[in-house]
Amino acid sequence: MKSVTVFCGASPGFDKVYQSEAVRLAQLLVQQKTDVVFGGGKIGMMGIVADATLAAGGKVTGVIPIFLKTKEVAHDSLTEMHVVKTMHERKMLMHDLSDGVIALAGGYGTLEELFEMLTWAQLGLHEKPIGLLNTKGYFNHLLKFLDQMHEEGFLNTANRSMILVHENPEKLLTMMNNYVAPDVPKWLTQKEV
Repeated sequence: MKSVTVFCGASPGFDKVYQSEAVRLAQLLVQQKTDVVFGGGKIGMMGIVADATLAAGGKVTGVIPIFLKTKEVAHDSLTEMHVVKTMHERKMLMHDLSDGVIALAGGYGTLEELFEMLTWAQLGLHEKPIGLLNTKGYFNHLLKFLDQMHEEGFLNTANRSMILVHENPEKLLTMMNNYVAPDVPKWLTQKEV
């Protein structure tokens, strides 16, 4: 992967382990010469990932909607910043700029972004690896719910396997670098989205 989109919270969380693992992931991405694409904010986990990547000598591209930029949450020291009109444009550009997706601890926005990328993969719109950095078991309940979706017949085996999970950033990146997308039928083309 030459670049990866990192979805994460605008809050740092209460436990410092989330922050330290975000820093560790950023440093590993720089070591692997993988650029970071993210939501463009300077606060919370977003700011931590961006700052750690830049401090390690990496490249960081932000994508932020104009309404968030005007609220002064935009990071002002990035390699590159794209300002877009809508949240949908933000996700589409982040997708276009990256070769994979990693979700860290976050809230509604992080989950919404993650599930949109998973949905696009399920529809055959991309074959990029999608990873969850499961620090401190943060996503365990979500993963249990995904298993229930599978067990109840709402998520097939190929689509359930699309999400890669590990608590160790280095092992997660190895899984993502070795990922082969399942063969799913293409329901739509990029132009129809």
